[in-house]
Amino acid sequence: MNMFSFARRAALALTMGVALMAGPAMAQATKIGAINVEKILRESSTAKAVSAKLEQDFSKRERDIRTAADQFRSAVEKFEKEGPTMAESQRATRQRQLAEQERDIQRRQRDFQEELNLRRNEALQQVVEKLNRVVRQIAESDKYDLIVSEAYYINPRVDITDKVMSALDSAK
Repeated sequence: MNMFSFARRAALALTMGVALMAGPAMAQATKIGAINVEKILRESSTAKAVSAKLEQDFSKRERDIRTAADQFRSAVEKFEKEGPTMAESQRATRQRQLAEQERDIQRRQRDFQEELNLRRNEALQQVVEKLNRVVRQIAESDKYDLIVSEAYYINPRVDITDKVMSALDSAK
């Protein structure tokens, strides 16, 4: 846990403590909700659809890279068996080819991972922006004074995660 996160949680705890110590009249007037963002990003239909789309978009390329890596491993095994009986020039040529093939596979894997991470982050950002709009709409329509997304404990009475998840999944 970094210092910023600790400070944010401490400030939240202090704010909550002050709100609760202000007395029953203040506590009754304050409507608080809490959401588990990680659960929403893991279990909502919206987030699952984004994951499925990424999987669909990248699965063929991932299979192609795996196939190339398997072929490379087979070629290395073959070279290890046949290498000792090859002529020196033939062995050197084959080693260069294998080294080039290995660099190509590593480059393809690195490019694939970078593009996948970029697309995943972009998609996640879109889901988070949509989630923020939904939370704001719920806060305004249900007259919440405070909705928190990080807490050590969330009483089921104030947990609106399922409500937010449902609204997120039905939002356009």
